[in-house]
Amino acid sequence: MNTMATLYKDHIATLQQRTQQVLARFKLDAMLIHSGELLTVFLDDHTYPFKVNPQFKAWVPVTQVPNCWLWVDGVNKPKLWFYSPVDYWHNVEPLPHSFWTDEVEVVALKNADDIGALLPQLRQNVAYIGPVPQRAMQLDIHADHINPQGVIDFLHYHRSYKTDYELACMREAQKLAVAGHLAAKEAFLSGMSEFDINLAYLTATGHRDTDVPYGNIIALNEHAAVLHYTKLDHQAPAKRRSFLIDAGAEYNGYAADLTRTHAAQSDSLFAQILQEMNQHELALIDTLKAGVRYSDYHLQMHQRIAGMLLKFDLVRGISEEAMVAENLTGPFMPHGLGHPLGLQVHDVAGFMQDDRGTHLAAPQQYPFLRCTRVLEPRMVLTIEPGFYIIESLLASWREGKYSQHFNWQAIDALQPYGGIRIEDNVVIYANRVENMTRDLHLA
Repeated sequence: MNTMATLYKDHIATLQQRTQQVLARFKLDAMLIHSGELLTVFLDDHTYPFKVNPQFKAWVPVTQVPNCWLWVDGVNKPKLWFYSPVDYWHNVEPLPHSFWTDEVEVVALKNADDIGALLPQLRQNVAYIGPVPQRAMQLDIHADHINPQGVIDFLHYHRSYKTDYELACMREAQKLAVAGHLAAKEAFLSGMSEFDINLAYLTATGHRDTDVPYGNIIALNEHAAVLHYTKLDHQAPAKRRSFLIDAGAEYNGYAADLTRTHAAQSDSLFAQILQEMNQHELALIDTLKAGVRYSDYHLQMHQRIAGMLLKFDLVRGISEEAMVAENLTGPFMPHGLGHPLGLQVHDVAGFMQDDRGTHLAAPQQYPFLRCTRVLEPRMVLTIEPGFYIIESLLASWREGKYSQHFNWQAIDALQPYGGIRIEDNVVIYANRVENMTRDLHLA
């Protein structure tokens, strides 16, 4: 069985190969990749939680340390200047010694300002990849070589194809997130508030609220109709109807992004729709194939939503085809089917058709779809269909020419339940699909 060290060694070889290609294309000698710096809050002496440059953590699983630098040229061993100051105010990470450190030359950086003297002198032909352009200018990096668009496009595009190491990290992130989801479900069933459910989730994953890859969505009842609801009420509602949790985890910088919805009463219409949605989500995943454009699956889901609306008598007297064509399904699933996933939750290059940055926008009818790529082996994506009762989106339909087709009484009765979203993380292969989430038996 491959160890993480072996997988990482192969991962670095892949990154080195990509580096050779991008440096040759743009006639560069090397890339200088910056982990980032701490940002101070305006008119305060506190800093924001540190978020590492994703292009930095693509190379090394160092996610919590600012002021680090990585020099890569595609040939020599990558060199990491690891920030390790003398500091009695804050915790200082020791120089790393782990499964990955044999593949990288690690040098201690005691003072952040010393990096200029430590870097190779010839820097005219080096690209800076990082969040602090002014630091690159201080290091005499040419302005045209600070985050050059062509280099960024190339790196982003190829990040879509995950190495075995990356897939291993993402499976570990899934395990953490699944543990959190199971704990959150128990907390919901025991009658806890959104705030306390969130604490149960964080405890089970071992994450702090600054460690999760995005703000946890913990929504009871009508709050589930707010797509990015993160308020976290301290008070549990008097009547529990529904619970939507969209929450992830991170492992070595790689994200999991899972969503589940639960009904408090199993005999409600909401519970029936939830069960149907779960079946449709799984059925759609079964149709995923390399060589098909992601937006085709988004359209397929709207066709499935149309069927659900008719089946549960929420819309009447109009065909599924007409419902999709006239976008009657739009207010019920206003977001996209999903998105690429990896070092970032909404991973990069969802619209990129080649490594030169050719862009294909989302279809006009579905502006919030985050991916128009053709599915290819080693891509990781989320599949997260939704079904919501959102009054601001339904309001115009109440008066419109199709109003008589909507069963407004039944729709209004569902409004206190908010909505449904079910999200799995899948890996595309040449002849199959791996559902990382369901493989861990998260129902």
